[in-house]
Amino acid sequence: MMRTLERPSQLFVRGQGSWLWDVEGNAYLDFTQGLMANSLGHCPSVLVSALRRQVDSLINPGAGYYNLGMLKLATRLCQATDSDQAYFLSSGAEAREAAIRLARKWGQLHRGYAGRIVAAFDGPCDGPQGALAVRGWTSAGDKDGAAALVRVPFNDLEALTSALDERTVAVMLEPLQGEMGAIPATLEYLQGISRLCNERGLLLILDEVQSGVGRCGALLAEELYGIRADIVVLGTGLGGGVPLAALLARGNACSFEPGDLVGSCHGNALASAAGLAVLDTVLEPGFLEHVRAVGEHLREGLAHLARRHGHGPLRGQGLLMGLPLVGLSAPAVVEAALKERLLINAPQAHCLRFSPALTVSHGNIDEMLKRLTRALGRISGRN
Repeated sequence: MMRTLERPSQLFVRGQGSWLWDVEGNAYLDFTQGLMANSLGHCPSVLVSALRRQVDSLINPGAGYYNLGMLKLATRLCQATDSDQAYFLSSGAEAREAAIRLARKWGQLHRGYAGRIVAAFDGPCDGPQGALAVRGWTSAGDKDGAAALVRVPFNDLEALTSALDERTVAVMLEPLQGEMGAIPATLEYLQGISRLCNERGLLLILDEVQSGVGRCGALLAEELYGIRADIVVLGTGLGGGVPLAALLARGNACSFEPGDLVGSCHGNALASAAGLAVLDTVLEPGFLEHVRAVGEHLREGLAHLARRHGHGPLRGQGLLMGLPLVGLSAPAVVEAALKERLLINAPQAHCLRFSPALTVSHGNIDEMLKRLTRALGRISGRN
Protein backbone atom coordinates (compact mmCIF):
# COMPACT_ATOMS: atom_id res chain seq x y z
CA MET A 1 0.00 0.00 0.00
CA MET A 2 1.19 3.50 -0.79
CA ARG A 3 1.55 5.49 2.42
CA THR A 4 -0.80 8.29 1.47
CA LEU A 5 -1.89 8.48 5.12
CA GLU A 6 -0.89 7.06 8.48
CA ARG A 7 -3.08 4.12 9.46
CA PRO A 8 -3.15 2.47 12.89
CA SER A 9 -2.21 -1.21 13.11
CA GLN A 10 -5.76 -2.54 13.63
CA LEU A 11 -7.03 -4.79 10.84
CA PHE A 12 -10.83 -4.70 10.69
CA VAL A 13 -12.69 -7.72 9.36
CA ARG A 14 -16.34 -7.24 10.35
CA GLY A 15 -18.80 -4.46 11.07
CA GLN A 16 -22.38 -4.16 12.30
CA GLY A 17 -24.20 -0.92 13.05
CA SER A 18 -21.97 1.31 15.20
CA TRP A 19 -19.37 -1.41 15.85
CA LEU A 20 -16.26 -2.76 14.11
CA TRP A 21 -14.32 -5.92 15.00
CA ASP A 22 -10.65 -6.44 14.30
CA VAL A 23 -8.95 -9.67 13.28
CA GLU A 24 -8.32 -10.49 16.96
CA GLY A 25 -12.00 -10.18 17.85
CA ASN A 26 -11.81 -6.82 19.65
CA ALA A 27 -14.89 -4.59 19.25
CA TYR A 28 -14.51 -0.87 18.51
CA LEU A 29 -17.21 1.79 18.77
CA ASP A 30 -17.12 3.70 15.49
CA PHE A 31 -17.97 7.41 15.54
CA THR A 32 -16.31 8.13 12.19
CA GLN A 33 -18.22 5.66 9.97
CA GLY A 34 -15.80 5.81 7.07
CA LEU A 35 -15.68 9.63 7.22
CA MET A 36 -19.49 9.62 7.08
CA ALA A 37 -19.74 7.25 4.10
CA ASN A 38 -21.56 4.60 6.14
CA SER A 39 -24.65 6.70 6.75
CA LEU A 40 -26.72 3.75 8.01
CA GLY A 41 -23.83 2.18 9.89
CA HIS A 42 -21.85 -0.95 9.05
CA CYS A 43 -23.59 -3.61 6.94
CA PRO A 44 -27.21 -2.50 7.48
CA SER A 45 -29.60 -5.26 6.43
CA VAL A 46 -31.54 -3.01 4.04
CA LEU A 47 -28.36 -2.19 2.12
CA VAL A 48 -26.95 -5.71 2.19
CA SER A 49 -30.24 -7.12 0.85
CA ALA A 50 -30.44 -4.51 -1.92
CA LEU A 51 -26.88 -5.23 -3.04
CA ARG A 52 -27.42 -8.99 -2.99
CA ARG A 53 -30.52 -8.71 -5.14
CA GLN A 54 -28.84 -6.34 -7.59
CA VAL A 55 -25.55 -8.20 -7.98
CA ASP A 56 -27.47 -11.27 -9.15
CA SER A 57 -29.09 -9.39 -12.04
CA LEU A 58 -26.97 -6.47 -13.26
CA ILE A 59 -23.92 -4.56 -12.02
CA ASN A 60 -22.93 -2.08 -14.72
CA PRO A 61 -24.42 -2.04 -18.22
CA GLY A 62 -22.30 1.02 -19.04
CA ALA A 63 -22.82 4.75 -18.61
CA GLY A 64 -24.09 5.02 -22.18
CA TYR A 65 -27.25 3.05 -21.38
CA TYR A 66 -30.18 3.41 -19.01
CA ASN A 67 -30.68 0.97 -16.17
CA LEU A 68 -33.77 0.67 -13.98
CA GLY A 69 -31.99 1.52 -10.72
CA MET A 70 -30.54 4.72 -12.16
CA LEU A 71 -33.99 5.90 -13.26
CA LYS A 72 -35.65 4.94 -9.97
CA LEU A 73 -33.01 6.73 -7.90
CA ALA A 74 -33.10 9.85 -10.07
CA THR A 75 -36.89 10.02 -9.82
CA ARG A 76 -36.95 9.43 -6.08
CA LEU A 77 -34.14 11.89 -5.38
CA CYS A 78 -35.57 14.65 -7.57
CA GLN A 79 -39.01 14.24 -5.99
CA ALA A 80 -37.62 14.29 -2.45
CA THR A 81 -35.41 17.35 -3.02
CA ASP A 82 -37.69 19.22 -5.46
CA SER A 83 -34.98 19.08 -8.13
CA ASP A 84 -35.43 18.81 -11.88
CA GLN A 85 -32.44 16.73 -12.93
CA ALA A 86 -29.92 14.36 -11.35
CA TYR A 87 -26.65 12.84 -12.48
CA PHE A 88 -24.76 10.12 -10.58
CA LEU A 89 -21.03 9.89 -10.08
CA SER A 90 -18.65 7.87 -7.93
CA SER A 91 -17.27 10.43 -5.45
CA GLY A 92 -17.92 13.81 -3.92
CA ALA A 93 -14.80 15.20 -5.60
CA GLU A 94 -16.16 14.20 -9.01
CA ALA A 95 -19.54 15.70 -8.18
CA ARG A 96 -17.98 19.01 -7.07
CA GLU A 97 -16.06 19.24 -10.33
CA ALA A 98 -19.24 18.43 -12.25
CA ALA A 99 -21.08 21.22 -10.41
CA ILE A 100 -18.43 23.71 -11.50
CA ARG A 101 -18.63 22.48 -15.09
CA LEU A 102 -22.40 22.79 -15.00
CA ALA A 103 -22.24 26.35 -13.65
CA ARG A 104 -19.78 27.37 -16.35
CA LYS A 105 -21.93 25.76 -19.02
CA TRP A 106 -24.85 27.81 -17.68
CA GLY A 107 -22.63 30.92 -17.78
CA GLN A 108 -21.90 30.31 -21.46
CA LEU A 109 -25.59 30.07 -22.24
CA HIS A 110 -27.07 32.70 -19.92
CA ARG A 111 -24.35 35.06 -18.66
CA GLY A 112 -22.12 35.96 -21.58
CA TYR A 113 -19.57 33.19 -20.96
CA ALA A 114 -18.97 34.26 -17.35
CA GLY A 115 -17.06 31.50 -15.60
CA ARG A 116 -15.72 32.63 -12.22
CA ILE A 117 -16.81 30.75 -9.11
CA VAL A 118 -16.63 32.53 -5.75
CA ALA A 119 -16.03 29.83 -3.12
CA ALA A 120 -16.37 30.51 0.60
CA PHE A 121 -13.90 28.44 2.57
CA ASP A 122 -11.90 28.85 5.79
CA GLY A 123 -8.54 27.36 6.61
CA PRO A 124 -5.06 27.40 5.05
CA CYS A 125 -4.70 26.47 1.39
CA ASP A 126 -1.32 24.87 2.12
CA GLY A 127 -2.59 22.48 4.79
CA PRO A 128 -3.51 18.96 3.68
CA GLN A 129 -7.24 19.32 4.31
CA GLY A 130 -7.39 22.91 3.09
CA ALA A 131 -5.57 22.09 -0.12
CA LEU A 132 -7.76 19.04 -0.68
CA ALA A 133 -10.95 21.04 -0.25
CA VAL A 134 -9.84 23.89 -2.51
CA ARG A 135 -8.58 21.53 -5.21
CA GLY A 136 -11.82 19.59 -4.88
CA TRP A 137 -13.66 22.70 -6.04
CA THR A 138 -11.32 23.31 -8.98
CA SER A 139 -12.15 21.70 -12.30
CA ALA A 140 -9.21 19.47 -13.17
CA GLY A 141 -10.28 19.40 -16.81
CA ASP A 142 -10.23 23.19 -17.12
CA LYS A 143 -6.87 24.89 -17.74
CA ASP A 144 -8.26 28.07 -16.17
CA GLY A 145 -9.86 26.21 -13.26
CA ALA A 146 -7.59 27.50 -10.49
CA ALA A 147 -7.61 31.08 -11.78
CA ALA A 148 -11.39 31.08 -12.14
CA LEU A 149 -11.95 29.98 -8.53
CA VAL A 150 -11.99 32.98 -6.18
CA ARG A 151 -11.65 32.03 -2.52
CA VAL A 152 -13.19 34.19 0.22
CA PRO A 153 -13.52 33.69 4.00
CA PHE A 154 -16.44 31.65 5.27
CA ASN A 155 -19.27 33.40 7.16
CA ASP A 156 -18.12 36.81 5.86
CA LEU A 157 -20.89 38.24 3.70
CA GLU A 158 -19.06 41.52 3.08
CA ALA A 159 -15.98 39.76 1.72
CA LEU A 160 -18.10 37.57 -0.53
CA THR A 161 -20.09 40.54 -1.84
CA SER A 162 -16.86 42.39 -2.66
CA ALA A 163 -15.60 39.43 -4.70
CA LEU A 164 -18.59 39.37 -7.06
CA ASP A 165 -18.20 41.01 -10.48
CA GLU A 166 -19.45 40.70 -14.05
CA ARG A 167 -17.27 37.62 -14.61
CA THR A 168 -18.87 35.74 -11.70
CA VAL A 169 -21.26 32.93 -12.57
CA ALA A 170 -21.86 31.26 -9.21
CA VAL A 171 -21.23 31.19 -5.48
CA MET A 172 -20.23 27.82 -4.00
CA LEU A 173 -20.00 26.79 -0.35
CA GLU A 174 -20.74 24.13 2.23
CA PRO A 175 -23.59 24.85 4.65
CA LEU A 176 -21.47 23.03 7.22
CA GLN A 177 -17.69 22.92 6.84
CA GLY A 178 -16.89 19.37 7.88
CA GLU A 179 -13.14 19.34 7.22
CA MET A 180 -12.68 22.51 9.26
CA GLY A 181 -14.26 20.86 12.28
CA ALA A 182 -18.02 21.15 11.68
CA ILE A 183 -18.33 24.92 11.31
CA PRO A 184 -21.91 25.83 10.27
CA ALA A 185 -22.89 28.79 8.16
CA THR A 186 -24.88 31.34 10.13
CA LEU A 187 -28.51 31.85 9.17
CA GLU A 188 -27.94 35.51 8.31
CA TYR A 189 -24.93 34.64 6.16
CA LEU A 190 -26.49 31.89 4.07
CA GLN A 191 -29.79 33.69 3.60
CA GLY A 192 -27.82 36.79 2.62
CA ILE A 193 -25.93 34.83 -0.04
CA SER A 194 -29.20 33.44 -1.37
CA ARG A 195 -30.61 36.96 -1.71
CA LEU A 196 -27.41 38.18 -3.41
CA CYS A 197 -27.51 35.38 -5.96
CA ASN A 198 -31.17 36.08 -6.73
CA GLU A 199 -30.62 39.82 -7.07
CA ARG A 200 -27.54 39.51 -9.30
CA GLY A 201 -28.66 36.57 -11.39
CA LEU A 202 -25.99 34.17 -10.11
CA LEU A 203 -26.20 30.47 -9.39
CA LEU A 204 -25.98 29.21 -5.83
CA ILE A 205 -24.13 25.90 -5.49
CA LEU A 206 -24.38 24.08 -2.18
CA ASP A 207 -21.76 21.42 -1.49
CA GLU A 208 -23.73 18.99 0.68
CA VAL A 209 -21.34 16.08 0.25
CA GLN A 210 -21.03 15.84 4.03
CA SER A 211 -24.10 17.72 5.29
CA GLY A 212 -26.72 16.09 3.06
CA VAL A 213 -28.68 12.80 3.12
CA GLY A 214 -29.98 13.37 6.65
CA ARG A 215 -26.67 14.11 8.38
CA CYS A 216 -27.92 17.42 9.82
CA GLY A 217 -31.41 16.19 10.70
CA ALA A 218 -32.98 17.15 7.35
CA LEU A 219 -32.60 15.51 3.95
CA LEU A 220 -30.66 18.58 2.81
CA ALA A 221 -29.07 21.13 5.13
CA GLU A 222 -30.50 23.92 2.95
CA GLU A 223 -33.89 23.13 4.48
CA LEU A 224 -32.60 24.29 7.87
CA TYR A 225 -31.83 27.71 6.39
CA GLY A 226 -35.01 28.20 4.40
CA ILE A 227 -33.14 28.63 1.11
CA ARG A 228 -33.05 26.83 -2.23
CA ALA A 229 -29.85 26.31 -4.21
CA ASP A 230 -29.70 26.06 -8.00
CA ILE A 231 -27.18 23.20 -7.87
CA VAL A 232 -26.66 20.72 -5.02
CA VAL A 233 -23.78 18.28 -4.65
CA LEU A 234 -24.35 15.07 -2.68
CA GLY A 235 -21.94 12.29 -1.83
CA THR A 236 -20.38 10.42 1.07
CA GLY A 237 -23.51 9.02 2.74
CA LEU A 238 -25.70 8.58 -0.34
CA GLY A 239 -24.36 5.11 -1.11
CA GLY A 240 -24.15 3.98 2.51
CA GLY A 241 -20.50 3.01 1.99
CA VAL A 242 -20.78 2.12 -1.71
CA PRO A 243 -19.07 4.78 -3.90
CA LEU A 244 -21.87 7.07 -5.06
CA ALA A 245 -22.42 10.81 -5.44
CA ALA A 246 -25.06 12.95 -7.09
CA LEU A 247 -25.33 16.26 -8.88
CA LEU A 248 -28.77 17.88 -8.62
CA ALA A 249 -29.93 20.84 -10.72
CA ARG A 250 -33.02 23.01 -10.63
CA GLY A 251 -34.68 25.34 -13.15
CA ASN A 252 -32.53 26.63 -15.98
CA ALA A 253 -29.39 25.48 -14.18
CA CYS A 254 -30.16 22.22 -16.02
CA SER A 255 -27.79 23.07 -18.86
CA PHE A 256 -25.80 19.95 -19.66
CA GLU A 257 -26.05 18.50 -23.15
CA PRO A 258 -24.97 15.09 -24.50
CA GLY A 259 -21.19 14.77 -24.28
CA ASP A 260 -20.72 17.31 -21.48
CA LEU A 261 -20.17 14.71 -18.74
CA VAL A 262 -19.45 10.99 -18.81
CA GLY A 263 -17.82 8.34 -16.64
CA SER A 264 -17.50 4.59 -17.07
CA CYS A 265 -19.12 3.78 -13.71
CA HIS A 266 -21.47 6.75 -13.45
CA GLY A 267 -25.00 5.67 -12.55
CA ASN A 268 -24.15 1.97 -12.52
CA ALA A 269 -26.90 -0.38 -11.39
CA LEU A 270 -25.14 -1.64 -8.25
CA ALA A 271 -24.40 1.81 -6.81
CA SER A 272 -27.89 2.99 -7.77
CA ALA A 273 -29.42 0.10 -5.80
CA ALA A 274 -27.38 1.15 -2.78
CA GLY A 275 -28.45 4.77 -3.13
CA LEU A 276 -32.10 3.83 -3.41
CA ALA A 277 -31.89 1.66 -0.28
CA VAL A 278 -30.26 4.49 1.69
CA LEU A 279 -32.63 7.18 0.41
CA ASP A 280 -35.76 5.10 1.07
CA THR A 281 -34.54 4.45 4.61
CA VAL A 282 -33.75 8.10 5.35
CA LEU A 283 -37.19 9.10 4.03
CA GLU A 284 -39.06 6.58 6.17
CA PRO A 285 -41.48 8.21 8.66
CA GLY A 286 -39.70 9.02 11.90
CA PHE A 287 -36.14 8.48 10.62
CA LEU A 288 -35.09 12.13 10.49
CA GLU A 289 -36.86 12.73 13.81
CA HIS A 290 -34.59 10.02 15.25
CA VAL A 291 -31.52 11.77 13.78
CA ARG A 292 -32.56 15.05 15.38
CA ALA A 293 -33.24 13.38 18.75
CA VAL A 294 -29.94 11.49 18.95
CA GLY A 295 -28.16 14.54 17.53
CA GLU A 296 -29.43 16.60 20.45
CA HIS A 297 -28.38 13.85 22.87
CA LEU A 298 -24.90 13.88 21.33
CA ARG A 299 -24.74 17.67 21.56
CA GLU A 300 -25.78 17.73 25.21
CA GLY A 301 -23.36 14.97 26.16
CA LEU A 302 -20.39 16.53 24.37
CA ALA A 303 -21.21 20.00 25.72
CA HIS A 304 -21.29 18.66 29.27
CA LEU A 305 -17.99 16.82 28.75
CA ALA A 306 -16.41 19.92 27.21
CA ARG A 307 -17.41 22.14 30.13
CA ARG A 308 -16.09 19.60 32.62
CA HIS A 309 -12.70 19.38 30.88
CA GLY A 310 -12.38 23.02 29.80
CA HIS A 311 -12.81 22.54 26.05
CA GLY A 312 -15.14 23.93 23.40
CA PRO A 313 -17.30 25.67 22.46
CA LEU A 314 -19.04 22.81 20.70
CA ARG A 315 -20.17 23.35 17.10
CA GLY A 316 -21.98 21.55 14.32
CA GLN A 317 -25.46 20.30 13.43
CA GLY A 318 -27.31 17.03 13.80
CA LEU A 319 -24.89 14.11 13.80
CA LEU A 320 -21.86 16.05 12.59
CA MET A 321 -20.26 17.70 15.62
CA GLY A 322 -16.88 19.33 16.21
CA LEU A 323 -15.23 19.76 19.60
CA PRO A 324 -12.35 22.27 19.72
CA LEU A 325 -9.72 21.33 22.29
CA VAL A 326 -7.89 23.74 24.59
CA GLY A 327 -4.26 22.86 25.23
CA LEU A 328 -4.50 19.36 23.76
CA SER A 329 -3.53 17.81 20.45
CA ALA A 330 -6.54 16.33 18.67
CA PRO A 331 -4.50 13.55 16.98
CA ALA A 332 -3.14 12.61 20.41
CA VAL A 333 -6.69 12.30 21.75
CA VAL A 334 -7.67 10.21 18.71
CA GLU A 335 -4.74 7.89 19.49
CA ALA A 336 -5.75 7.67 23.14
CA ALA A 337 -9.37 6.97 22.14
CA LEU A 338 -8.18 4.11 19.93
CA LYS A 339 -6.67 2.51 23.05
CA GLU A 340 -10.19 2.75 24.54
CA ARG A 341 -11.49 1.08 21.36
CA LEU A 342 -13.24 4.22 20.22
CA LEU A 343 -12.86 5.54 16.66
CA ILE A 344 -13.06 9.33 16.32
CA ASN A 345 -11.54 11.77 13.86
CA ALA A 346 -9.31 14.86 14.05
CA PRO A 347 -9.82 16.98 10.91
CA GLN A 348 -7.82 19.81 12.48
CA ALA A 349 -4.88 19.84 14.90
CA HIS A 350 -7.01 21.03 17.82
CA CYS A 351 -10.49 19.81 16.93
CA LEU A 352 -12.20 16.44 17.25
CA ARG A 353 -15.02 15.44 14.91
CA PHE A 354 -17.89 13.06 15.64
CA SER A 355 -19.93 11.59 12.78
CA PRO A 356 -21.70 8.43 13.96
CA ALA A 357 -24.15 6.41 11.90
CA LEU A 358 -27.54 8.06 11.45
CA THR A 359 -28.91 4.94 13.15
CA VAL A 360 -26.80 5.47 16.29
CA SER A 361 -28.58 4.86 19.60
CA HIS A 362 -28.67 6.87 22.80
CA GLY A 363 -26.79 3.99 24.42
CA ASN A 364 -24.04 4.12 21.78
CA ILE A 365 -23.62 7.84 22.46
CA ASP A 366 -23.45 7.31 26.23
CA GLU A 367 -20.81 4.61 25.76
CA MET A 368 -18.81 6.89 23.43
CA LEU A 369 -18.81 9.64 26.07
CA LYS A 370 -17.48 7.22 28.69
CA ARG A 371 -14.66 6.07 26.41
CA LEU A 372 -13.84 9.63 25.36
CA THR A 373 -13.67 10.67 29.01
CA ARG A 374 -11.17 7.88 29.68
CA ALA A 375 -9.16 8.89 26.60
CA LEU A 376 -8.96 12.51 27.82
CA GLY A 377 -7.87 11.14 31.19
CA ARG A 378 -5.03 9.26 29.48
CA ILE A 379 -3.82 12.52 27.88
CA SER A 380 -4.17 14.51 31.10
CA GLY A 381 -2.16 11.86 32.91
CA ARG A 382 0.75 12.44 30.52
CA ASN A 383 0.76 16.22 31.00
